[in-house]
Amino acid sequence: YIESANADMCIVVQAETTTALANLDTIAGTDGIDGVFIGPADLSASMGHPGNAGHPDVEKAILAGLATIRGAGKHAGLLCLDLARVPHYVDHGANFVGIAVDTLLLGNAARSLVAKVRGGDADATSGGTTY
Repeated sequence: YIESANADMCIVVQAETTTALANLDTIAGTDGIDGVFIGPADLSASMGHPGNAGHPDVEKAILAGLATIRGAGKHAGLLCLDLARVPHYVDHGANFVGIAVDTLLLGNAARSLVAKVRGGDADATSGGTTY
């Protein structure tokens, strides 16, 4: 592994600001970078639409970014928490899509476990604690 690790690494950088998108040709064209991941939430804030990653201007920027990245022969990705929109981004060039965030996954699992305990579910001890 030590002898081949560097050759097997995948380098993915994030583009989350208007400055990054303005320089996307250069970023995606950089030797050694295998892919670029667009962060819609931070991008929307950078574009003056905080909390509105679905704003039409942000959507337009994301789609243009995906095209630029793929045009450079690199892998293009983004975070998309709306599962219904994943095929849309794949159709527009995304070849990897983040569909969850660790904090949301952990929070949802904790809420589910609490609901089981409060509901008297027999599987309530599956979280590792006996009640």
